[in-house]
Amino acid sequence: MSVLLVISAVCAVLAGLVHVFIFFLESVAWTSPRARSVFGISSEAEAQSTRAMAFNQGFYNLFLAIGAILGVVLAATGSGAVGWTLVVFSCASMLGAAVVLAGTGRKYLNSAFKQGTLPLIALLFAFLASTFGG
Repeated sequence: MSVLLVISAVCAVLAGLVHVFIFFLESVAWTSPRARSVFGISSEAEAQSTRAMAFNQGFYNLFLAIGAILGVVLAATGSGAVGWTLVVFSCASMLGAAVVLAGTGRKYLNSAFKQGTLPLIALLFAFLASTFGG
């Protein structure tokens, strides 16, 4: 695997791990003080009233994470076309979600940046590798 693809793969795995953490916060720890702080949930009552929505949303993040990480594993073990297709799709979905989040208001820009930077880097390096044969 070329250096460009290794950088892409590392960023895709890291992006996946970020999304596993988001899954944990949304689907497991939503009502905890830490999760409430991260997501700006002001009260226990608000956390309880949004718990089902957050639980569902967390699984979207988990599935994107699984796609990115599984894609890297497949690419590294000889199924390059399938693996990289899965990596690109998962990272593009993560990046798209970050763009949508950024578009919902200024207070979400920091979260969108954290959510979207690693998938963007993974996609850029995959593109460079495919364009320049690296």
